[in-house]
Amino acid sequence: MERVTIEVDARWVKFLHSPVYWIVALLQGVSITFAPLFLYWSGTGRFLHDLEWFVVPACFAVILFVGFFYRLLGSAVIGELRKKKVAA
Repeated sequence: MERVTIEVDARWVKFLHSPVYWIVALLQGVSITFAPLFLYWSGTGRFLHDLEWFVVPACFAVILFVGFFYRLLGSAVIGELRKKKVAA
């Protein structure tokens, strides 16, 4: 096993230590569990009949936002890993 240390941009460090990151972490659970369930219930007509116009776009927005955030963070980390020269 090999240990690798990477340097991430200061803006990511500042963002990951801010309260905004906790919101993203909370939305991660929602995007994995409740958003697909609410979409299913809305599609079958068993969930908030009057608010479907709001629930469906909100669920898609949460799912896409969380995925987009972690893709950006992952690409920053992978970019730094690829810059490093690992001696074999």
